[in-house]
Amino acid sequence: MTEVLLVHGACFGAWCWDQLVPELAAVGIAARAIDLPGRNTAASLQDQARAIATALRGPTVLLGHSAGGFAITAAAGLSADVAGLIYLAAYVPVAGMTLAQMRRAGPSQPMAGAFEVDRAAGLFGFQPERARDLFFHDCADASAQLCRQALAPMETALTEVRTDLPRGAIVCTQDRAIPPAYQRSMAAGMTQAEIACGHAPFLAEPRALAASIAALLGKIG
Repeated sequence: MTEVLLVHGACFGAWCWDQLVPELAAVGIAARAIDLPGRNTAASLQDQARAIATALRGPTVLLGHSAGGFAITAAAGLSADVAGLIYLAAYVPVAGMTLAQMRRAGPSQPMAGAFEVDRAAGLFGFQPERARDLFFHDCADASAQLCRQALAPMETALTEVRTDLPRGAIVCTQDRAIPPAYQRSMAAGMTQAEIACGHAPFLAEPRALAASIAALLGKIG
């Protein structure tokens, strides 16, 4: 059976998937989550890609949330075990553009002014009050669990983006962080599903998210 590896976004961690993993198991999907390098310490996008590739134990679909879309795409170029990619409320990389550039290219800038940047340490974080509104408006407030995140992955472009793998996207239609219309646009040409929730569906709607993942796997597998 193809496993699903869950990859968190910026400032989150493997903890964010705790409610989703048992819901996936209930619909027959084996899933694991990992912590990416770059949580409270400097790291590169390549470091994150290597960590994902090293964690694979056979054919695996990578599911990346938010900034994790860049990490899973980078990892797809490192391992033949990557069987597919799912982007969850995520940035879908464009060759030659950094995540920061893609965010600024969006139709609106809901995250503008929400960042606390420490250039000397190479880290950034989110202001807690802004994080609550951006990420957790429809679920339990997990802003206290957010960490600081390495800047380098946000400012690194991929020179090549694999499009030969099965790919799908899950759009969160009430997302306050990445505009839903932009999610749809970035995932143009992919099989898409939608969930009526905000940026943290693994907290707000874990059962519905598991069902969407299962349906998407059936279409792209």
